[in-house]
Amino acid sequence: MLEFFLKGGPLMWPILLCSVIAITITLERLYHFHRLRGNLPNLLSRVKKLLLEDKFHEAEKLCEGLPGPVAHILAIGIHIRDRSSEEKEKVIARAGSGELRRLEKNLRGLGIIAHISPLLGLLGTVTGMIRAFMKIQELGGRVDASVLAGGIWEALMTTAAGLSVAIPTIVFYHYFEGKIDNFSSQMKDAAEALMEWLRIKSPDVERKSGQSPEDVEYGI
Repeated sequence: MLEFFLKGGPLMWPILLCSVIAITITLERLYHFHRLRGNLPNLLSRVKKLLLEDKFHEAEKLCEGLPGPVAHILAIGIHIRDRSSEEKEKVIARAGSGELRRLEKNLRGLGIIAHISPLLGLLGTVTGMIRAFMKIQELGGRVDASVLAGGIWEALMTTAAGLSVAIPTIVFYHYFEGKIDNFSSQMKDAAEALMEWLRIKSPDVERKSGQSPEDVEYGI
């Protein structure tokens, strides 16, 4: 295996680096999304029950104790329940944007690797072919066919390596994008449901003061 790698030329090294980075990002994101999985219908049911029983503090603590963007959005919404509807919508939207940025962490790097890996492979093949034909010219065209074929397959090694990195990277990139879209929809649905529950229990109250000390904990 090492022999094939070395015959691919110097551009095999940046392709190898891309593969290491892609594997690292993929494993980190898989672990991150695994931690965030949960039973959303059960969470919403429990939060609704507590809110309708006027147990706002218990509902907030429940959400704070759970991982994931949906629980965080619910905790913020419950915390600012006494603000006006317009204020709540702005704060929740800002918090949702922050959660999406955390979900998208490092995905840009994964997308870049998916695009440049096959290009690096193609570049390696082109430079390898150039070297092969320069050798043919030096020998005056008197080259055995087997020698020429050997030079060509060595040049094609980088293209194969680049595609081997790019294909699974693209698959995982789109898989993570799908997970993010799913979380985005869940946050939107949870926020809308929360606003409806709070509207039932508490009329809008315009807050005259600025941030409370507790608001700082949520970054709002």
